[in-house]
Amino acid sequence: MYPFKYQKPGSISEAQACLAKESESKLLAGGQSLTAAMKLRLSSPSELVDLSAIAELANIKIENGVASIGAMTRHADVASSSPLRTLIPGLANLAGGIADRMVRSMGTLGGSLANNDPAADYPAATLGLGATIVTNERQIKADEFFLGMFETALHKNEIITSVLFPVPTRSAYAKFKHPASRYATVGVFVADFNGAVRVAVTGAALVVFRATELEQALSQRFSSKSIAAIKLDDSQLNSDLNADAAYRAHLITRMAMQAIDSLQS
Repeated sequence: MYPFKYQKPGSISEAQACLAKESESKLLAGGQSLTAAMKLRLSSPSELVDLSAIAELANIKIENGVASIGAMTRHADVASSSPLRTLIPGLANLAGGIADRMVRSMGTLGGSLANNDPAADYPAATLGLGATIVTNERQIKADEFFLGMFETALHKNEIITSVLFPVPTRSAYAKFKHPASRYATVGVFVADFNGAVRVAVTGAALVVFRATELEQALSQRFSSKSIAAIKLDDSQLNSDLNADAAYRAHLITRMAMQAIDSLQS
């Protein structure tokens, strides 16, 4: 490690003030990605602004068919939330399968989305559910939020305060995970909104994306059989030591089928 300043504001306005004073400051949410990057000298902020003392950022509310989840809500709290397990089980189950117990106890929804790791789980749920990311400045639709690898639509010093998830008719997530990190080699989130189906894929490309070909087939008939023969274009998918592009294309269809079958079993 190296010397850096540390601030722990008690409100969003205080956090904004801290960020404004230091040009190289960074927000600290759960710290599961940032602290590791700092240890490896991949990130060198001059100041950390810890959001953990801002109580209003950690909550789960259900109102008018929408689940509002505070940005500092831990993965473990999303996974164990009774309302979410009833209304959006795909989201709760996804949170329960993130990494290991320590990461789930410390990692946060907002931190994951702001980091936008291409193999992270939450981006799939956020895009798959057509969520809205709320910040201290504005609201951003999920379809406009994820721009590229570790890149989002957030402005400098913009703070995610909550995420609004519409409650679907049904939802599920299936992930082919790396055995060590439990990151998604391919993860697929399927959400059905009264026949309008959204399918979001993480781990397969440089950024989470919607599988429109699968969406169209499932919107006509919500069954794993309706997509079983679909062969997706792999030209924009990742190839690495874990899986090549062709295998990832195969996994997208298989994980989507697995998610659908879990809803019909």
